[in-house]
Amino acid sequence: MEKFVIQDRNKRRCTSDTPAASPRKKIKQERDEKMKEEDSEDDEDTAFAEFSNPVPWQKIEAEGLDCDYALLFSKEEADCLFTQLEEEVVYATGEESKVQVYGKVYNIPRKQATYGDAGLTYTYSGVRRIACPWTPTLEYIRDTVTKTTGQTFNFVLVNRYKDGQDHMGEHHDDEKELDPRCPIASVSLGAARDFFFKHRDSRGKQSRRQIEPVKLELAHGSLLLMNPPTNTFWYHSLPVRKKILLPRINLTFRRILLDSKRESKPKPGVS
Repeated sequence: MEKFVIQDRNKRRCTSDTPAASPRKKIKQERDEKMKEEDSEDDEDTAFAEFSNPVPWQKIEAEGLDCDYALLFSKEEADCLFTQLEEEVVYATGEESKVQVYGKVYNIPRKQATYGDAGLTYTYSGVRRIACPWTPTLEYIRDTVTKTTGQTFNFVLVNRYKDGQDHMGEHHDDEKELDPRCPIASVSLGAARDFFFKHRDSRGKQSRRQIEPVKLELAHGSLLLMNPPTNTFWYHSLPVRKKILLPRINLTFRRILLDSKRESKPKPGVS
């Protein structure tokens, strides 16, 4: 197996008018207090240099697979963001927490929520999701990803895994709503988890080719950028890991096409 081990180390509903504390302000206050204690300009420069752009990227490539990986947030900031997301994000319940696979309905083996720009919807596995308004922390993370990658995103799918029993099966993000030119930016917070890519031609008993899977370990505070054409040729999954006892939150930022842009897209072979 081609293996890349990368190591690092009261909820409000969408309609709430109660403002949340700005993660940017909270993190800045923590840094200011630390710098006052150290009382050193050199320490100040060091603290902010850690978050300077561009971040150091690691390229991950295989046939038809193009990904970039980086540690986007320090452990201190990632811890803070995780805590704030636990307070802000409201996850789907009832019918919205189920998924349809080959005509059968199953409970999703993790918690999910969708946030984004006003009026956006996203349909996958037979379920249509309406985007809730951005929370302050989601906006902060989105803007940080945009600043780092140069890509803009209008939607995020939030997955919360309570421990290693929660998982995600093999799939690829090929929904018609997604802009095929835009990468999917995956931010991981919490417990590090194994993440697998498998080429579409090597799946199942009737696989046509022998192509080695690619394995990553997604660390706390990391960013994985899945560039085109990765989602065309490769499926990805997050398998069960019974020894993992801590929770993880994953944010996949996407760019959803508006209806007018979707309709204007040329069909394959048509210019």
